[in-house]
Amino acid sequence: MLRIAGRRFSSLPWRSSSTLFRHNSLNDGVGVASESPSVSRSVRSLSPFSFNSQLPNLIRGLSSEALIQRHDMGMISGLPATLAAVKNPTSKIIYDEYNHERFPPGDPSKRAFAYFVLTGGRFVYASLIRLLILKFVLSMSASKDVLALASLEVDLSSIEPGTTVTVKWRGKPVFIRRRTEEDIKLANSVDIASLRDPQEDAVRVKNPEWLIVVGVCTHLGCIPLPNAGDFGGWFCPCHGSHYDVSGRIRKGPAPYNLEVPTYSFLDENKLLIG
Repeated sequence: MLRIAGRRFSSLPWRSSSTLFRHNSLNDGVGVASESPSVSRSVRSLSPFSFNSQLPNLIRGLSSEALIQRHDMGMISGLPATLAAVKNPTSKIIYDEYNHERFPPGDPSKRAFAYFVLTGGRFVYASLIRLLILKFVLSMSASKDVLALASLEVDLSSIEPGTTVTVKWRGKPVFIRRRTEEDIKLANSVDIASLRDPQEDAVRVKNPEWLIVVGVCTHLGCIPLPNAGDFGGWFCPCHGSHYDVSGRIRKGPAPYNLEVPTYSFLDENKLLIG
């Protein structure tokens, strides 16, 4: 681009106004005094630095000269080169290949490197997507401390017949009652049709000797008192709900029986809740 500018500068008129005027006088055979005022003014306008008037047009043409030929572009005087190129589109584009080397598409010498870069990039993207999916799935699973509280192992060997033990499971009290033979007979002698929440005793226990229920009243979430009430089971002093020895509601505002959690017997004296 600088070489083009140099060639254009060298082609500009550098002769002084006196030289131009002398040349005109010799050709016409007329002296300086015979020139009209209009001619004098035109001669005076040709100063030694008259190329300044053409400099803007030259500069505007440099940016597009390397891309579009002058005679094809149809340069409009006074317009920037970019605007002139937009107004005069052409398919004859000349690329400057002086400072770089251009390869045709699909060059065999670059194909292996391109495949390597593409494959490596796709492997990285797949690894990142896999990591994000795993983190998202693991964030929804329970943490280790929650899993540790999800189940509770209880030793039943220290519980005497006819007594109730309260343990904490998942933040809620759980009643473990070791029933006597009289309690079992009393629970099975109840008329199921008379119950508010009909449920047989055999459905609520896995071993008739042991009754495991969640110690939360089904009315408003209070904690009933064990071995109390009109039916020998539990009594809620908040609103007067009475439960029998099977944890079934017998009297009061509570609508349902005490909840039976998920549990299993590991052996004769080991209980796993949850």
